[in-house]
Amino acid sequence: MSFHWNDKEPIYLQLKDKVRDMILSGDLSEGEPLPSVRQVAMEYKLNPLTVSKSWQLLVDEGLVEKKRGLGMFVLDGARQSLKNVEQITFLEEAWPNILQKIERLNLDTQPLIQSLEKIGRNT
Repeated sequence: MSFHWNDKEPIYLQLKDKVRDMILSGDLSEGEPLPSVRQVAMEYKLNPLTVSKSWQLLVDEGLVEKKRGLGMFVLDGARQSLKNVEQITFLEEAWPNILQKIERLNLDTQPLIQSLEKIGRNT
């Protein structure tokens, strides 16, 4: 894991989002353990409470589970669950803003559609 912290939001939220991205991209697989709180805290010079808070948020979101004495593990179905949430969030929040910008800039949508078709062929 590599992190570049920004000053715009708390580190525990940035850390949680990074782990969410790793689950979504498949870098962290279902059933795979998260690094220990102590390990992440030492590696990134963070307070262990900061890391614990991030891990707890992931538990609260139903993405990871704590196995007593073993650590935190990515739950089965976490990736699909995240995909569903991210798709809804994109369609409800980001997409309307993108459409507005397309209209304001009077963009030709044909090249945009062609680029989307290229992406579809590559996946």
